Amino acid sequence: MKNDMKSEKNRPAHEIRYGGIKAVIWRNQTSNGTMFNVTLARLYKDGEDWKESSGFNTEDLPIIAKLAYDVHSWIHAHTERKPAAETESTAA
Repeated sequence: MKNDMKSEKNRPAHEIRYGGIKAVIWRNQTSNGTMFNVTLARLYKDGEDWKESSGFNTEDLPIIAKLAYDVHSWIHAHTERKPAAETESTAA
């Protein structure tokens, strides 16, 4: 059971992939609430094996820009927000 909890904890919150470029979104619980981190990777085949690289070429940049936009939108949609009244009362 302990291994099930560990593997569940290490799972990404979401993954978006366009062709050979992917963005993986990781959810982290902190004392300040939920925080998200993102990793980008280029997938390529080396013989029979699939590998990942953190290096990108010029042609990858528009795809990375689209991924960044879509990742931001996903995180925004999945972030808990405090009601406006609660936010205003803590700001005063």
